[in-house]
Amino acid sequence: MVDAARKSGLRFDVRELPAEEMPAAIRRLIQDGVRRVAVAGGDGTIALAAGLAASSSIELAVIPGGTLNHLASDLGIPDALAEALHLAINGEARPVDAGCVNDRIFLNTSSVGTYVSFVSTRERLERYLGYRFASIVAGIGLLIRPRVFTVEVDVEGKMRVDVTPLVFVGVAERELKLPTLGGRAEGGRRGLHLMIVRGRSRARLAALAFAAAARGTRSATRSPTLDAFVVNQFTIRMRRRRGRIATDGELHTMFAPLEYRFLPDAVRIVTPSTRRSR
Repeated sequence: MVDAARKSGLRFDVRELPAEEMPAAIRRLIQDGVRRVAVAGGDGTIALAAGLAASSSIELAVIPGGTLNHLASDLGIPDALAEALHLAINGEARPVDAGCVNDRIFLNTSSVGTYVSFVSTRERLERYLGYRFASIVAGIGLLIRPRVFTVEVDVEGKMRVDVTPLVFVGVAERELKLPTLGGRAEGGRRGLHLMIVRGRSRARLAALAFAAAARGTRSATRSPTLDAFVVNQFTIRMRRRRGRIATDGELHTMFAPLEYRFLPDAVRIVTPSTRRSR
């Protein structure tokens, strides 16, 4: 990808950096007055860059190049490298909504609870058992006794308190119906789409999964296993001082409580002119 960008003939100053060095590099570019930065990577890398772009006037161009490229797909950014590079130079930057949990910005999704524990346990066991067996062991452990935490959310002026093993959060209203599982709902509302699983039994979690996959979000929310709201902010309280969460496919450890906020028009991202950027 680096060689292709250098040989493209486009006006790029190409730099290949480890992920941990990228924030400092972008800060230097901001201080130097650079107007636009193109970042190659997946959702997690782009979200890291967006956190810096949101607090400045810099424009962010996305070159899809990671394991997960959901944001690029949602915004209509082409997968083909040559087309993505051309868009990064010639496209127009538009405001894109984001979410924030404590001080970390995310552009696509976040989750807390059983899914995060599953991924964390699988990664720990994978070096010994391999991916498939590590996934099985991690999944069995969570189904036997999933941990729970408390979610506080104001819905139309009324405070709700729920105890749950799993919360899913999407920037903009989401759809769970296959084949658009987890994608943005067409014509959906702006805000944070908060989905709260009620109960921790295996039967409830399985019922929710089947309902969502077969009939979509709205049908699943009519079941006794899931509540869903589009809100601007909410709080998650945990029994432990720190907890693991996922944002845009990356795992992080954060101090509780977790304060989620909706950030409208937070980042200016280069998108095709025919696509809606929010």
